[in-house]
Amino acid sequence: MRKIILLIAILVSVQTISAHSPVLPSFEINPDSLRIAELDKYWEALSKTVSDGDFEGYGAAYHPDAVVIFATGPNKTSVPLAKALAGWKQGFDDTKAGKNKAGVTFRLSQRIGDDTTAHETGIFNYWTSDANGDNKQEIAVHFEMLLVKKDGKWLGVMEYQKDPATEEEWEALSK
Repeated sequence: MRKIILLIAILVSVQTISAHSPVLPSFEINPDSLRIAELDKYWEALSKTVSDGDFEGYGAAYHPDAVVIFATGPNKTSVPLAKALAGWKQGFDDTKAGKNKAGVTFRLSQRIGDDTTAHETGIFNYWTSDANGDNKQEIAVHFEMLLVKKDGKWLGVMEYQKDPATEEEWEALSK
């Protein structure tokens, strides 16, 4: 009986407090925040595929009809993703086998989109070395990526590697 009386007293107290409390403000979730959080995970996962030598995982981060544009050298070209991947496969395989190490980091300067499309601009810093970490080669490149969200998953449809970035430009994006 005491438990029932105590429960009734608690319920009456809660109702009294609720009746006299101000209404709490409601908060809307900014859809840009959700998109950016999802895309942050996309970039983290893409980086992991490079460091793990996960060739299949890297390719799965892109739409099957994706295009890669290379404008950093004298032979500017646009190729289907499959052709770009064929040129990168040995590097992924060597990383996976432990013959070398590789990694990529992304820093973004502009992020435009809605809940199913995104255009991301920034610089990526790609590096590779031998298995001991010696003979490290590094390149920073200005890039743009166009993405779509299909079945709840972000996929790259266009990667545009524009031109080499300086160390100062790379560092400026860390702030």
